[in-house]
Amino acid sequence: MATGVGDGLAAEAPGPGQRVLDLVDKAIDLQSPLVRRNIDRARQRKPDATPEQVIRTLERMYISALAGTGAAVGGAAAAPGVGTTVSLALSAGEALSSLELSALFALSVADVHGVSLDEIERRRTIVLGVLLGGSGSTTITKVAERTGQHWGRQVVAKVPVETLRRINGILGRNFITKYGTKQGIIVLGRVAPFGIGAVIGGGANAALATLTVRSARRAFGPAPEAWD
Repeated sequence: MATGVGDGLAAEAPGPGQRVLDLVDKAIDLQSPLVRRNIDRARQRKPDATPEQVIRTLERMYISALAGTGAAVGGAAAAPGVGTTVSLALSAGEALSSLELSALFALSVADVHGVSLDEIERRRTIVLGVLLGGSGSTTITKVAERTGQHWGRQVVAKVPVETLRRINGILGRNFITKYGTKQGIIVLGRVAPFGIGAVIGGGANAALATLTVRSARRAFGPAPEAWD
């Protein structure tokens, strides 16, 4: 079964799925150096916070940041005198910023859990799997031929890189149809009349961020009881 998946991906690598991986890679490259700083920021008010407390703070920071960018762009895009083309361009740019924020969140949670993400393929799997939620975890465990809870700790750490490469090819294509469609709806919603666009942008982003938080909790399971 795994061989068939790999053969299919080899033929389709230059397609949309690969372009998604390129965008994810860019987000990962930009945000990976900021992971430790992001965790330190979450611990700033309480340096002796437990891993679980830090993760909860990371979740609140992520939801707040994503909702804030959505509302800001929604308001600007719908302001008087701003054309539809400019509005869509602003919203599309914000969608890329949302991807970067999501990558930073997923990688930060993985770091708190002590998950080693030295290779790009493992970072890709974490980001795409968390963003895709249930469909992502199903793909990961099926292609990896592994069962059990908390794929973020079990699968990503133990599965060979070549298998992860096949997984990421599938996740990249799924990302277009699932996450991309959701973002497209949000982008169009932000072009609504002034004020309404801000509400749609902020509320929709907050809803997406909440789903991502739940997905990360399922992916990694309970936080470590203490820091390594």
